[in-house]
Amino acid sequence: MRRTASPVSLILLGLGTFLLVLAPLLAWYVKPRAAVNPIDIDTTAVYTGTGSVFDVDKVDTVAGQKITVTQRVRGNVADSERSGKAVWDVTTTVDTDKSLPAADPHDALEFMPGRWVTDRKTNRPAHCCREKPYFEGDAYLKFPFDVRKHAYRWWDNSLGATVTLTYSGVKKIQGYEGYRFTGTVPATRTGTRLVPGALVGRPKSSQVLAEEWYANHGIELVADQRTGRVLYAQVGPRKTLRAPGAKKDAVVLLDSRKIAFTAATQKDQVEQAKKESDQLRMVGQTLPIGAGVAGFVLAVVAAVLVVRGRSHPDTSESSPPPPTI
Repeated sequence: MRRTASPVSLILLGLGTFLLVLAPLLAWYVKPRAAVNPIDIDTTAVYTGTGSVFDVDKVDTVAGQKITVTQRVRGNVADSERSGKAVWDVTTTVDTDKSLPAADPHDALEFMPGRWVTDRKTNRPAHCCREKPYFEGDAYLKFPFDVRKHAYRWWDNSLGATVTLTYSGVKKIQGYEGYRFTGTVPATRTGTRLVPGALVGRPKSSQVLAEEWYANHGIELVADQRTGRVLYAQVGPRKTLRAPGAKKDAVVLLDSRKIAFTAATQKDQVEQAKKESDQLRMVGQTLPIGAGVAGFVLAVVAAVLVVRGRSHPDTSESSPPPPTI
């Protein structure tokens, strides 16, 4: 007797082999290519808080002002495709109720345009495409994919340098858990500004090149572990002016203990993080594991069917000799 494999067993064996090959491809080839910074991003984050703001009309610092920070991020698709990097144009405005709503962002209390260019896979700065200013560090608008429980160098645009943020445990935002990072910025000289001498205690000088100083009472960021998207951001900026060489602040331009994402911004960031995280989880874990298990089962079933293939009589050896006449 001899055995032959049935067509069904061969089909199952081929399908099982295909799934076994597909599983590692999804995890090691497809997933890393899916975990990249987008080039067509268009998002707006809004921070609000209260604090002291310098009123130009009153020539004095006014306390108890509502402060609104609006950060708009738009991807430049054409430059991104040409460079192979993620090219994002970023505008940040700082307003009080007095300057809102503003028809032109340049009318804001503070207006900061910029261009952030990153490696799409690592999120590290990529110096090209007319970036401004020259960024450094591990993160700025977002953290890298697969956030780890260690310190990161976060670029602080007001400081013009990186700030070390340490891992401070987990925190739920809108019911969704993320990694929390915190840090502070000590008072640091960041530049100079030409102002009337009387403004910084030098009344005998009509104009003085005053020193600009910046500090941050506290930075708190909560990031989605899988995507690096910032779910919650809170800052405590303090910007002041000092007379040249002075040890103390002469004028407070901006001072707030807490300016944080609005509830609407938090909700939007969490929804986007859930969506993106689920997609990466499916490509990197769910589908590879499912394909691997299904492929193994099908291959085993097919092998059993092949071994137990249909029996056929062997005519050359087992057939009885023809009768003689």
